[in-house]
Amino acid sequence: MSIQLGALLMAFVMLFAACAPAAAPTPQPTPDQTPAQTPADTPPAEQTPPAEETPPPAEETPPAEETPPAEETPEPSPSPAPGAEEGTLTIWAAGETARALTDIGATFTEQYNVPVQVYELGFGDIRDQLLLRGPAGEGPDIIIGAHDWLGQLTAAGVVEPLDLGDKADQFAQVGRDAFTYDGTLYGMPYGSEAIALYYNRDLVPEPPATWDELKDTARQLQEDGTVEQGYCLQKGDPYHSYPILTGHGGYIFGREAETGAYDPTDVGLDSPGGLAYGNELNDLVAEGLLRDNVDYSACITMMTEGRAAFWMTGPWALNDFRTSGVNYGVAPIPMMEEQPRPFVGVQGMMVSAFAPNMLLAQSFLTEFIATDEGMDALFEADPRLPVWLPLAERVEDPDTAAFTESASHGDPMPAIPEMSAVWEHWTTAINLVFEQAQDPDEAFEAAAERIRETIAQP
Repeated sequence: MSIQLGALLMAFVMLFAACAPAAAPTPQPTPDQTPAQTPADTPPAEQTPPAEETPPPAEETPPAEETPPAEETPEPSPSPAPGAEEGTLTIWAAGETARALTDIGATFTEQYNVPVQVYELGFGDIRDQLLLRGPAGEGPDIIIGAHDWLGQLTAAGVVEPLDLGDKADQFAQVGRDAFTYDGTLYGMPYGSEAIALYYNRDLVPEPPATWDELKDTARQLQEDGTVEQGYCLQKGDPYHSYPILTGHGGYIFGREAETGAYDPTDVGLDSPGGLAYGNELNDLVAEGLLRDNVDYSACITMMTEGRAAFWMTGPWALNDFRTSGVNYGVAPIPMMEEQPRPFVGVQGMMVSAFAPNMLLAQSFLTEFIATDEGMDALFEADPRLPVWLPLAERVEDPDTAAFTESASHGDPMPAIPEMSAVWEHWTTAINLVFEQAQDPDEAFEAAAERIRETIAQP
């Protein structure tokens, strides 16, 4: 239910105003916690800088923004982090978002004399501690989390449905879709990430509009000896090749017509589009446009040294490009037979199903976060691609604009548990094609069948 502050909240405030402190308690400083291990439903870190769950390796990640003064930054919380108490709104957050939420919480406290506690945890620890302690009444009111946690969190019954009310149409559709599970919205999105096309402006002044144009240009640059590799795609990487799958009409799981939910009974790697994708990869390797000895590090090195012209990856690589001195550009992924759709990872805020301050939590999100001021503060602290449409329209950075456009065409990373059955077999099929070790139809038909068998296992 969309809740407005006012009469409903004032009744609550009057009840607790007498005993509530004027400011939020200060968490005790302790060392940073170590993020949890990558869950089974996330692609292996060495193959893919995935959407939300596991950040890219440290050398591929842009440095954090300048550290704010100590008094403005909440210190990492003890483990386990303090749980919520009635009358005090408690938030578990990670990284720089904790600072922004502390500032927003101070405004909430100033206006309503309700304290807000923000505790910083390792990103994966937020999920793990909520699962462990939420049912015991020891969890927070609000968490920051990734949309692909939803399968696990909803199965455990630890997150509460959220109604954005008249604010809903201010969020990009892909953000709302990401936090919708089994037709129900469980979170408020605030930032996303997806891959787009990096290109070398000195070699290619204008980005290609179509996939065929990209291939023709890459082919010519290689034949001329201008570059070592025209288009770079690392071997064994489903995440980065997903736009080629969707651009040829393929898919991982079908989508239900009414809700858009992923259907694990409809596996699409061996659909006509899935086989077309396998054959496209095979043709690129056979022609020498792709090679079986290239990984992520090789791609970024060739691109930043001017030895490759095109590469699809995410905003986590921007710092490498910006510091390299290469004359680069970022553009949406070129049109293929169909609209290519990258995977999109989304972060947002969810309310604990065991929150003692349910009214406060939902009001804080809908009235203090879902505003231009709230979203601007989060973006300044953690500049992910905005899914708050008024903010997306105001962002002037051309790189961010290109990534945002790419994400607007994307598919949310499937949050269903069955996704864990996909990565290994999908990767195996790609590797067999890159190594020219098996007919692409056979490789992807076998992968799809193994995925179905794995899903069917009790």
